[in-house]
Amino acid sequence: MKEKHLLTGNEAVARGAFEAGLRFASAYPGTPSTEILENLAEYKDSLYCEWAPNEKVALEAAIGASIAGGRALAAMKHVGVNVAADPLFTFAYTGVTGGLVLVSADDPGMHSSQNEQDNRNYATAARLLMLEPSDSQEAKEFTKLGFELSEKYDTPVLLRMTTRICHSKSAVTYEDRVEKDVIPYEKKITKFVATPANGKVMRKNLVGRLAAMTELSNSTDLNREEMAGTEIGVISSGVAYQYAKDVFGPEASYLKLGLTFPMPMEKIKAFAKKVKKLYVVEEMDPYMERQIREAGIEVTGKEVIPAFDELNPDLVRKGVFGTEEETLTSDLTAVVRPPALCAGCPHRGFFYALSQRKNIMITGDIGCYTLGSAAPLSAMDTCICMGASISTGHGAANIFKQAGSDKKVVAVLGDSTFFHSGVTSLMDVAYNKGTSVSVILDNRITGMTGHQQNPGTGLTLMGEPTGEVDIPLLCQAIGLKKENIYTVNPLKLDEVNKALDEALSKDEPCVIITKWPCILKKFTQEDKDNFDLSPKKCVIDQDKCKKCKMCSKTGCPAIYTGDTITINKESCTGCGVCAQVCPFDAIKEVK
Repeated sequence: MKEKHLLTGNEAVARGAFEAGLRFASAYPGTPSTEILENLAEYKDSLYCEWAPNEKVALEAAIGASIAGGRALAAMKHVGVNVAADPLFTFAYTGVTGGLVLVSADDPGMHSSQNEQDNRNYATAARLLMLEPSDSQEAKEFTKLGFELSEKYDTPVLLRMTTRICHSKSAVTYEDRVEKDVIPYEKKITKFVATPANGKVMRKNLVGRLAAMTELSNSTDLNREEMAGTEIGVISSGVAYQYAKDVFGPEASYLKLGLTFPMPMEKIKAFAKKVKKLYVVEEMDPYMERQIREAGIEVTGKEVIPAFDELNPDLVRKGVFGTEEETLTSDLTAVVRPPALCAGCPHRGFFYALSQRKNIMITGDIGCYTLGSAAPLSAMDTCICMGASISTGHGAANIFKQAGSDKKVVAVLGDSTFFHSGVTSLMDVAYNKGTSVSVILDNRITGMTGHQQNPGTGLTLMGEPTGEVDIPLLCQAIGLKKENIYTVNPLKLDEVNKALDEALSKDEPCVIITKWPCILKKFTQEDKDNFDLSPKKCVIDQDKCKKCKMCSKTGCPAIYTGDTITINKESCTGCGVCAQVCPFDAIKEVK
């Protein structure tokens, strides 16, 4: 009897890739996709996996592995596919050698993202065969199948996941790994060198591959009918299929789609003829609905199903039937704690110092430090995408200068984000003689996505010691003057303020590097050797405290205000920022 395990969708993808004989995997961590590579690392005796500096590099490395003949996988969240789109579109033209699966983990409802784009549209735009699992077992099986279909149809395969599939659990049956020999490499200039002349031929070949994939879509059991009554028919895919089954029940008939590009239009037409009323239940964009309508089929979809935010059975039920399930009510008021920088976060001291500055614009970036925008710090004015802080800061500073304004710009991003896409932005500032101040918050780990290694930590995904990027030297190498690069302890406000004073006084590119490990990370021996991480607490002398609440303006969640100001000893890490802020010397640090 085969073993069954309760797995998340991400764990199931990793298991499926392992069972399929995966050779190479690369990713940049991003919720909700992060755990795929973390779980693949558990199989490091059978395959190779790595964290890449960004998603474009991850996909390009996987493409190289595929061309060399190994099965390869790249994983990323939905916005990461934007970063990887350049090689993705071209690789759809060239085709593969070893099978390649690209996992796109979409985030309906923006649980941890700056937008909720629907990456099914990438399959249409790039002409990629696309699979959509509806539970963890399918996540495993579709991953395995993706490699087979990739090799059979000479195409990269897009495995489209969503947050709910990535993170919910269901039973998964384990099977043995099937070793796949590396396909011997052959030099194929006309296939893999995408010059315009070769590309024109590739484009014609893609038409033939699309025809073959369309035939597959109309014949495969991945797209299956579940016939019951003829009154109502429902077309659905992914987690929305689970919601539809919950709402419409066993009396309705279903066309469950697992392969959604190319769309199985012949199957859809046949199914539509068997039912009186046809619904499309899908999350976010009317991706399927639009194509079904274009085929001349009458269908009900976004008139009743929300077009944005995360879907759930209650929303489907209310939209279709106008009814709501009875729920328990309570007189109690829910207390919701807004997200905040952790007690002891190394970014707090820097953001507090920055918040006291006037006449500056603060361009921010993607990371846990984006919480520096929250009150009471309110020390961030923009957040667009990974690496954008330095670039947008450069543009803003240029306009302020043109307008004759003395407003200065400070751009803020984390170490992992800097490696991801901030390096080229800083190069732009240095090359074009910008005047903004760029701040790299080096907390010695990739913080927001759960403490993954990066090129600045000295360890690989598989736990091997490796070279560590020297950020100050890198900044010099791309054109910054040595005297314009400052490294400070962000918990020491005098150091931070001195660096800010000097950098803001200059009319040329400057970089401030704040260097202190994330308070939540597992400290390495290097951390312990280089930083004073001995246990500390801060306590308030109530006789000295004047209740001015200056300490609370640091935004530390360990500080409680009321009739008396207190510090929760269970939360406090003794970072000392509050003690430096207190004007009455009422807060002391104790070991």
